[in-house]
Amino acid sequence: MKTPFKFKTVRPSTFERATRLARTIRTAFFAAGLVLSAPAVAQPSAAEKLDALDTRITRLEDQNQIERLQRLYGYFVDKGQWTQLSELFADDATLEIGGKGLFLGKKRVLEYMQTAFGPDGVREGGLANHMQFQPIADVSPDGKTGWIRSRAWVMSNGGWGLPLYEDEFVKENGTWKFKRESGPFTMYSSWEGWGKNALNNTWPDKFNPPPDLPPSTVYLTYPAYYIIPFHYPNPVTGKVFQPDMDEVGAYAAPPGTPLQEKWRKTGRLVYGSQPIYTPPKD
Repeated sequence: MKTPFKFKTVRPSTFERATRLARTIRTAFFAAGLVLSAPAVAQPSAAEKLDALDTRITRLEDQNQIERLQRLYGYFVDKGQWTQLSELFADDATLEIGGKGLFLGKKRVLEYMQTAFGPDGVREGGLANHMQFQPIADVSPDGKTGWIRSRAWVMSNGGWGLPLYEDEFVKENGTWKFKRESGPFTMYSSWEGWGKNALNNTWPDKFNPPPDLPPSTVYLTYPAYYIIPFHYPNPVTGKVFQPDMDEVGAYAAPPGTPLQEKWRKTGRLVYGSQPIYTPPKD
């Protein structure tokens, strides 16, 4: 019977083992040389870190000042301080409240307030609380332009109001001022309340003075709806919010009647939004 074939184990010689070790060491040194020769990632200097921190603090202060300016506007409205209110605006600012139209320039802002609501000061029996909530302020990277979205709840002798502001600001000589104030009304009603007696939006010829330009957007108030464009995108997705472009209806008459068909085509949504840090479209 033949003996099964067996593989003979051949051990590498001392020379071969030394050669392999030398190759391994040479490869390791070569790899280390590549690592050492790679350019180092530049680290910001202490001065650069301080500059970045200073910019962040300045932007936070800018946002705070814009919020204060918006809220201060409401307090001046409360007590009819129209001259003080107009000083919050830049010389070339615009004002558009409700659907009345656009007033151009700081002087016209004052004329509108004093003509429509009377001279500066509170009249006996007068009531106008202009409370503001939910402010979202943003500032451009260069720190020269700002925006805010803010909701107001108004109670006055005239009734209830719910405007939503999308305002733009400009920084002049270190001081923030209104550049564009836009306050479309969501709801406007008598003291009986919006559920019982919702009023239509204001219009150019409702009271003096007449505006310099007609309303920038035709829209309807409650019980219809109008989605005021956002100056910023969704903060999580970064996508610009674009509401539907369907016709906005209002309950003026029974469905199917000529009057109702006319009303449902009156208010239409404008384009949904503008990117953050970019001035809204004209």
